[in-house]
Amino acid sequence: MTSETMPQMTSPQQPRVLVTGATGYIGSRLVPVLLETGHHVRVLTRSADRLRARNWADDVEVVEGDATSRRDLDTALAGVDVAYYLLHSMDGKDDFEHRDRELARTFGLAAQEAGVGRIVYLSGLHPNEGHLSTHLASRVEVGDLLMASGVPTVVLQAAIIIGSGSASFEMLRHLTKKLPVMVTPKWVNNRIQPIAIADVLHYLVGAATIKEDLNRSFDVGGPEVLTYREMIQRYAKVAGLRPRTVRTVPVLTPGLASHWVGFVTPVPAGIAKPLVGSLIHEVVCQENDIDDVVGPPAGGPTPFDEAVRAALGGRGKERPEPGTVDPAHLTAADPDWAG
Repeated sequence: MTSETMPQMTSPQQPRVLVTGATGYIGSRLVPVLLETGHHVRVLTRSADRLRARNWADDVEVVEGDATSRRDLDTALAGVDVAYYLLHSMDGKDDFEHRDRELARTFGLAAQEAGVGRIVYLSGLHPNEGHLSTHLASRVEVGDLLMASGVPTVVLQAAIIIGSGSASFEMLRHLTKKLPVMVTPKWVNNRIQPIAIADVLHYLVGAATIKEDLNRSFDVGGPEVLTYREMIQRYAKVAGLRPRTVRTVPVLTPGLASHWVGFVTPVPAGIAKPLVGSLIHEVVCQENDIDDVVGPPAGGPTPFDEAVRAALGGRGKERPEPGTVDPAHLTAADPDWAG
């Protein structure tokens, strides 16, 4: 395990934060925003080499280690005020719920013993009642475990995140672009409250400086509730495509649908399968309390069409560094299959 010390001094008004999952979609975009707002940022990564290409690599403290190791967590969490938990195991293996459960328990215990002031976790928006998909149930369980850790925890619950590089958005993008006529499961008529990536980052950054020791979940969403069918048509219009023909059938199970999505889109099966399985639910915000403690994004929440337009507004095949462009654009930190 190695540690590299950040050369800059932190502002006394801003907390020292740890970001886990800094190489992922959310984490790679969150770090530069935290730096811009004056935070001292430490990141925990299994491979420091993977971060050297980031233009913010010299502005953060890097701890090389594994989140499954209590020793590495103790090092990473020492002296931290706020810890961002952006870890999950969507890799297609059947035991991901067990691995996520143990990871959350270990992290919560280590954070509690390190005296961390707050954990911030990005979870999935979900119905309050009824059986949940395996993916969403695991996300909810992780949030519950972190809130039970003894460390005040803010759980932000989001549905589909609109931005290039987001797996859910990439699935929507490729289905709409490649299939002028599509046969879909009935879940295309379920209601969803998508949110722009810029708004997600706004709430994540704001959660670090909430004054109260809150220990609860918050729903976060955009200003519109749409069906997946409506999102397909709205995406097509913004992208300059002809209206899509969408036919539903009652026999397309989530398992079969995930194979269909995997065939049509480049999203890896290990990611597509749990995402498709979660689309059986209607995911709409039940409250908007986060705006009372963090405040809404500047200019208000981003409308769906505007969020899609931003996601499509990149520089073609060029992939700039995260933090140098609109977070909705494709970046050098995103996987090769994105875009």
